[in-house]
Amino acid sequence: MISRLRGTPVARRPDGLVLDVNGVGYLVAATPSALRKAASNGEVTVETYLHVREDALQLYGFADADERELFEHLLSVSGVGPKVALAIVSGSSPGELRRAIVLEDTARFEAIPGIGKKTAQRVVLELKEKVGIGGTAEAGAPKDEHLAARDALIELGYSLLEAERVLSETDPTLPAEERVRLALRRAA
Repeated sequence: MISRLRGTPVARRPDGLVLDVNGVGYLVAATPSALRKAASNGEVTVETYLHVREDALQLYGFADADERELFEHLLSVSGVGPKVALAIVSGSSPGELRRAIVLEDTARFEAIPGIGKKTAQRVVLELKEKVGIGGTAEAGAPKDEHLAARDALIELGYSLLEAERVLSETDPTLPAEERVRLALRRAA
């Protein structure tokens, strides 16, 4: 198993990044954060996952081990293959995705192209115990309060991802109304 590559980015292609490692060019389908990391000049280290199929070997690249771990968890979900798992991990930070799983926020996953309602429900159901946010304040945030705040921001014209982003900058222990007020103040 190839779990990490250190080399020089030599090309970006629509299907990924070519990383030169001691004269061998590896094509890696990478997350946006891994691509940003590789955009810096010089040598870069990319965490990888080698997906083996009957007819192909495909490397997937991640900015850090946390992204790769979440990707591997997603592969264990029925109906989620590597392309869908990469799309999920590419859409948000691993912490935000873990929080969405713990809060049973299927709408977060349905917003990702290629994810339907049933797949989103399976992701939440099958991963809730595996990816808990052990002991952070976010884990203790009441589900209904967070979703109420997010839904209020969506009603005000925010996209789902924008609402999640601005709410992540507020104290998760505050009531929904106060979180919305703070989010609107920061946006103004």
